[in-house]
Amino acid sequence: MTRDERPLAAVPRWVWFSLALALAAQIAWQIARPQTPRAASDLPPPPAPGMLRLASFGEPAAAARLAMLYLQSFDLRAGNDIPYRDLDYRRLIGWLRAILAIDPRSQYPLFAAARIYAENPDPRKARAALEFVYQEFLKDPNRRWRWLAHAALLAKYRLKDLPLALRYATAIERLTTAPDVPLWAKQMRVFILEDMDELQAAKVMLGGLLASGQIKDPAELRFLKQHLEQLEARIKARNARREAE
Repeated sequence: MTRDERPLAAVPRWVWFSLALALAAQIAWQIARPQTPRAASDLPPPPAPGMLRLASFGEPAAAARLAMLYLQSFDLRAGNDIPYRDLDYRRLIGWLRAILAIDPRSQYPLFAAARIYAENPDPRKARAALEFVYQEFLKDPNRRWRWLAHAALLAKYRLKDLPLALRYATAIERLTTAPDVPLWAKQMRVFILEDMDELQAAKVMLGGLLASGQIKDPAELRFLKQHLEQLEARIKARNARREAE
């Protein structure tokens, strides 16, 4: 906890009471109202971050949590066969961005975008959620890399979009500097390049990684050296096939 943060126990009781009362009233009203199918436009426009801060009574973290609860409970009453499928993603992402703006240390909006909303079967909406994760990663790479790593995997395996996956993996490899960022995250670019049949580029990058001295674990070092040898063998075999043709 930083000097600028206060423990939740320090929040005045009247603030918690007011927030709980407002949330209870919202839930009661939603239960009492007729349960009719909802349209995508039912998600209200996102509030401006300044308005959320003003309504937080000096407790932006608590306000961000309540806003996320409201956002995630929004679709529970929709009766959709596939959750979140019919939401207006432009408004949805606006809500996520506003919530993250008032509580930048929170990981929950990025978690929701990468692990929930990006699972939408509509590729256009899934891409919008992934792009939100990418744009927010750029603002704090060392704390938000894990969500972009997940976005790269979704781009590769669900969207079958290797260039998009490479874009995300390259951002992680180039922009993260913290020592606790795992090497597997920085190595994603190598394996995506291989999948794109960019063997020479993958070889150069892997060779540079080995030569940098960043890898200390003997087992990992041995694995990557073997992988580099396999890459070199594949390149030789491919060149031989091309010459034979």
